[in-house]
Amino acid sequence: MSFAEPSTGEGSAPSEHSAASRRDDTPTPEPVPGDDTPVYGFPAALWRAVERHQPPGLGRTHAWRSPLRGPWLTSMFGVVLLVALPVVILTGLLDYIAYGPQFAQAIPAEVGWLRLPGFDWPTRPAWLFRLTQGLHVGLGLVLIPVVLAKLWSEVPRLFTWPPARSLAQLMERVSLLMLVGGILFELVTGVLNIQYDYLFGFSFYTAHYYGGWVFMAGFLAHVVVKLPTMLTALRSRSLRAELRTTRAQTQPEPPDPDGLVATDPGRPTISRRGALALVGGGSLLVAVLTVGQTIGGFARGAALLLPRGRDIGGGPNDFQVNRTALAAAIKPADTGGGWRLTLKAAEKTITLDRAELAAMPQHTATLPIACVEGWSTTETWTGLRLRDLAALVGFPEPHSAEVRSLESHGSFNRAVLTSGQVLDPDSLLALRVNGADLSADHGYPARIIVPALPGVHNTKWVASIEFRRS
Repeated sequence: MSFAEPSTGEGSAPSEHSAASRRDDTPTPEPVPGDDTPVYGFPAALWRAVERHQPPGLGRTHAWRSPLRGPWLTSMFGVVLLVALPVVILTGLLDYIAYGPQFAQAIPAEVGWLRLPGFDWPTRPAWLFRLTQGLHVGLGLVLIPVVLAKLWSEVPRLFTWPPARSLAQLMERVSLLMLVGGILFELVTGVLNIQYDYLFGFSFYTAHYYGGWVFMAGFLAHVVVKLPTMLTALRSRSLRAELRTTRAQTQPEPPDPDGLVATDPGRPTISRRGALALVGGGSLLVAVLTVGQTIGGFARGAALLLPRGRDIGGGPNDFQVNRTALAAAIKPADTGGGWRLTLKAAEKTITLDRAELAAMPQHTATLPIACVEGWSTTETWTGLRLRDLAALVGFPEPHSAEVRSLESHGSFNRAVLTSGQVLDPDSLLALRVNGADLSADHGYPARIIVPALPGVHNTKWVASIEFRRS
């Protein structure tokens, strides 16, 4: 985008020179690049008409006086986002695939032409979903200070009028609107989901998925349009020199065609190196306060901003719970002595009580479990291999298995497992955790534990497992 701001508030008052030219019947000269005359693209009449109808509050870019703003600082924040946001995007798309859209159990299930190419989510490495979801949530949170700084650096552009003087500028502004609106929507709804504060009256999963596509489209378009400008701006100043520049030595950048540089800059209250340090320090602080929910260990106690981040006790079952038995309406009578597990395969059905399951050969595996909110934990699980249960009903190599919970309502009261997930040697119908029986909140009398499977698909309070040919 390249145009100069009008020299007057309205940008429409004729100059004395142009009036004299008309009196002398002298043709008005064509605009020369670099002067203060606005240049309009096709259709010029439309852009001039838009410029004449200026809404209140817009067109006041002179109100932004920080001497720090300019293409170089904006591009510094932009290059961080250019490197990090694709990681957030890719891990988000992978996490959607991990939910098994081929079984219509990812949310949203029907997405039309936005459907991703599906594949069977692997079980190895066992920490795969922990990594992708941890990166998606953790990196997204760490980038919040950078996103806010980037928006601050570009805020004068949001108040320029007219918003465009050509179709190319209009497309650039539309991409900017999609980018800014999309990333703010994704961050706000994502943070609310992490905090379990569903203030919005719609499905988080559905809105986050479609909002993500809007953001991705705006991001891609904006990168294509602005990448050359960003690279030019980064070359215009030396990062090493800026890191040695004090506040007293800080000077505004040269005027730029996008209007980021203040026309009437005030005195600096912080240097550019100070601004970079402030934003970097903010991101570091967010990382310290959130990373413990994913990596655990000594960092777990520092996860102060996350409701499922910290340790909650020292007993075998004292680790994070996403959905309690009370929330799932699971009553003690449902899981007491009358509970039975039903195994199905073709025409064969077997019913087992917990004592019979406990008497069968047991397997122990230390596996992580990770949830969509970003938290994860590693525990030691003991139970029956799913492949042994499949063999028990005469179906040793099923194509898939459907697990159903005692929970009668909810989006995740059932899960379909792929053949690889059923046959993995560490995939369990767990009866115990860390040497003790499962608690009610962790799925007593039995729950599913599969390596690298999203936490909500590790079904709790299992009622039945049906092994299928397809």
